[in-house]
Formats: sequence, C-alpha cells, structure tokens
Amino acid sequence: MPIVSRFFGILIALYWEDHAPPHFHAKYSEDEAMIDIRSGEVIRGSMPRRALSMINEWRQLHESDLLSNWENSQKRKPLSYIDPLE
Repeated sequence: MPIVSRFFGILIALYWEDHAPPHFHAKYSEDEAMIDIRSGEVIRGSMPRRALSMINEWRQLHESDLLSNWENSQKRKPLSYIDPLE
C-alpha cells in the first residue's frame, strides 16, 4: 500500500493498478474508506465525520496531485508524496 500522505493520524494510500473510478484509500484508527478523488464521495467503507471532513479539505487542495498519482499508479510508476493538511 503506497502511502502518499499522512496527517492527524490519517493515512492516505493508492494501490497499483486499482479499478476505476479514480480513488484513494484513507485509514484512520480502525476505520477505512475508499474515496472518489473528484467528488469526495465515500465509495466503500466508513470514516468518522470529523476525519472525513479533514480528508475532503485535503482532497480539494490536492485533487490534481491525486489524479496525477492515480495515473502513475495505473502504470505502476512511482508515486509522489503529497503535502499533509496543516
């Protein structure tokens, strides 16, 4: 699981050659969610409301970086680390 960012105890990862739509995986404590990069919709799993709010704030700031990493993950190319939410 290539971790591309971490902040406030939240891990953000993309998996190599994962299925569409473009998404990332977020893990916070015992909770995990698969989140659409463009819409912020939780595709699968669950996340506490406060953590999801921070994740979506971060996602909006870094949507282009996430999409670039998504494209690289589909080609099994190295992924770039994305600055955390501060």
